[in-house]
Amino acid sequence: MKVQVQKGFTLIELMIVVAIIGILAAIAIPAYSNYQAKSKLTAALAEISAGKTAMEELLNNGQGVATVADIGLQGTTNNCTITASATAGGTGTIACAILNAPTQVAAASLTWTRAQGGTWSCATSGATDATLAPKTCPQAAAPAPAPAG
Repeated sequence: MKVQVQKGFTLIELMIVVAIIGILAAIAIPAYSNYQAKSKLTAALAEISAGKTAMEELLNNGQGVATVADIGLQGTTNNCTITASATAGGTGTIACAILNAPTQVAAASLTWTRAQGGTWSCATSGATDATLAPKTCPQAAAPAPAPAG
């Protein structure tokens, strides 16, 4: 009697492999999208942080800041539209409205704010998930919805 040897894979084996790939894709795609969003915010923060030193120097010399060119930044980059303003010797802001971003951060913006005493603080706003914001530029968590009733 001759024994027939199986060649190839059975249908059920192929279906199991397809199911495993589908499960992995369902996990990986959202994780990759969050990674892209977080990277976009971090890159934007790096772009506007470069203007802090120039703005600090101008303010300490009693000059104001009217445009982003005053602090050596471009108005629009691949990551954001940058705005800057400051009063001579006083307070100021450098803001970045995110461009070309994943939906989680499409409406986000980052803002460096200089207080009268010379201290800087950073805040992120508009991201759908506060955990996507850079650690040095946090976004306040959204308040919990009020209970119905």
